[in-house]
Amino acid sequence: MLWIKTFHLLFVISWFAGLFYLPRLYVNLAQAVPPETYTHLVGMARRLYRFMTILAVPAIVLGLTLWLHYGLGRGQGWMHAKLAVVLLLVLYHFCCGRMLHSFAEHRNTRSARFYRWFNEIPVILLLIVLILVVIRPF
Repeated sequence: MLWIKTFHLLFVISWFAGLFYLPRLYVNLAQAVPPETYTHLVGMARRLYRFMTILAVPAIVLGLTLWLHYGLGRGQGWMHAKLAVVLLLVLYHFCCGRMLHSFAEHRNTRSARFYRWFNEIPVILLLIVLILVVIRPF
């Protein structure tokens, strides 16, 4: 199980690197940039999103493997809360994909300021997961 935990953490950390960086690309895309720069940034965002998705799948599969191995019994409310936060992270991931699609079609209607705030969501969710896993408040 230690190997599974190790690779789970590796994939989660790698996935989060993408979740932290992709919205930063959106900040740049939302600002006035020359067309060639815009095209380049959309290409970067597409490749990053594809790579993030590849990383998210084993992170989730290995996490579910750990969950099945250790079980989800009574007194583990922290695990229920963690799974809910992971679901929010998956929704955030797909939301990033929809935003990428609108950038690719030049249909963005949000400001760079919005994306700066949007970029903080995975930081907050990661903090919540860490508190739930390390401190296990309930």
